Amino acid sequence: MAASRYRRFLRLCEEWPVEETKRQRDLGAALRQRVAQAFREGENTPAKLVGSGRERPGAGQQIADPEACDQMYESLVRIHTNYYKNKYPRLKETTFTGVTVEDCRMILATDILKQMEDMKKGTWRRLREKFSAKKPEEDSK
Repeated sequence: MAASRYRRFLRLCEEWPVEETKRQRDLGAALRQRVAQAFREGENTPAKLVGSGRERPGAGQQIADPEACDQMYESLVRIHTNYYKNKYPRLKETTFTGVTVEDCRMILATDILKQMEDMKKGTWRRLREKFSAKKPEEDSK
């Protein structure tokens, strides 16, 4: 039974698009990671996998409860197929602010968010980072 669940999740992962603009924040990448954690042994993952207590909380719990696993799969399929978007169509393709879907995608892109974060920094901090010999990541450690 775990083998068929694993194959269904794999098929869903293959169909789920990866958005390159959302590096390290993409739902498709997070889904792939969670499936890999839950089905560590692939099709050979036991159906009643129970954590030893030393693992992270939640690791393998989807397989320990087959009903919860199936419910999670069905929920992900509904998200992937835009079930609710089709069931409850919108009258307009903008938000109350007038921002379109494409504008939202552009704003939420990782590169744009990084630029906005840099704009929030004060002048002194930007100068310090620019002329510092260390990288900013090393400074925060």
